[in-house]
Amino acid sequence: MFRKLLKPFARFFEMHARTHYRAERHSFALAAGIILAASVGGFIEIAPLFTIDETVEAAPDMRLYTPLEQAGRDIYIREGCYACHSQMIRALQDEVDRYGPYSLAVESQYDHPMLWGSKRTGPDLARVGEKYSDDWQMRHLVDPRALVPGSVMPQYAFLLDAELETASLPDRLAALRAVGVPYDDAQIVNAAIDARGQTLPDTDWAEGVAERYGEETNIRHFDGRPGELTEMDALVAYLQILGGLTDLPAEMQAARGD
Repeated sequence: MFRKLLKPFARFFEMHARTHYRAERHSFALAAGIILAASVGGFIEIAPLFTIDETVEAAPDMRLYTPLEQAGRDIYIREGCYACHSQMIRALQDEVDRYGPYSLAVESQYDHPMLWGSKRTGPDLARVGEKYSDDWQMRHLVDPRALVPGSVMPQYAFLLDAELETASLPDRLAALRAVGVPYDDAQIVNAAIDARGQTLPDTDWAEGVAERYGEETNIRHFDGRPGELTEMDALVAYLQILGGLTDLPAEMQAARGD
């Protein structure tokens, strides 16, 4: 039965095999074929970039990561968290029901590198911000199995005792500006101070953070230990802003009536 079905294509397969064999024996023909295949693949990958302005939604309320949140993001990358947690909710009903509004391109426009991910050993974190308390996030990082029995997540208790390095933050924000993140001069110059100020409510430093990044900025003791600026502060601050950089996804979902 299969032979009958394939018989009309037999001549094509034979011609294809002969052509491929001949091309492999002639370096010029093989090189031309490789260049042609690479050109087609390259065009398919590059073409969408010409419509990038139409792809990225307009979000007037989109805000930048604060220096503390950016430091937390760097720690998140350093510890390999992206290998087990994605940050992209697909436009599928079961994903929307579980995680919230599907991810928009605009939410990642300032992410360098992007952390969409392709594997979920743990849940997606695109909208984990403020889903749990700071204390829950801190205790979960210290001992995941104390809160989620059966979790295979490593412990990160050492972050509580690791002082956050802030001296390099101005240069890190300047580097991000060089690739398109619109940090202004004041945000770059005050990066180290703002990182500490975000954990010091009711201080002049905290007021500076709110002035430069918005009144809705989370300003509090993220690791529950006032007076110390730790890597745990930074990582929890980053986790608590995920999904909170713009209200556009929720507004679009409400407009659709989902």
